[in-house]
Amino acid sequence: MSLTKPQYAVMAIARKKLGMSDDEYRSALTLIADVTSTTELDQEGFEAMMGYFEWRGFVPEKAKGPNYGKRPGMASFAQLELIRTLWSEYTDRKGDEASLTKWLERTFKITSPRFLTMTDARKAITALKAMKSRAA
Repeated sequence: MSLTKPQYAVMAIARKKLGMSDDEYRSALTLIADVTSTTELDQEGFEAMMGYFEWRGFVPEKAKGPNYGKRPGMASFAQLELIRTLWSEYTDRKGDEASLTKWLERTFKITSPRFLTMTDARKAITALKAMKSRAA
């Protein structure tokens, strides 16, 4: 079974972040997964390469919140992640999802970030950026 597009992307990102040359990358593919190209990798080879990348210091980023899929008119996953990140930065990493939800409920009259419309998400992002800059 071949890799998915996100798996190919993770491989490319790991290689770039680790600063691996083409020769070094291909050598690792050969030694670890016994293939000569990323397109030849199977799931087992991918996991072996990811273990190697993590051993070298690569830490894949993980999403902080759930992805609710494509919802026309509603806030996108990227907007929700940005709101969570800005909230975390505004509260000096002390603010959790519950405190963010309380702020959204007070400000936008919604009970969860997933109910933010695209327009309200833009307003929340702008407000959080302003709050963050005033706090600094």
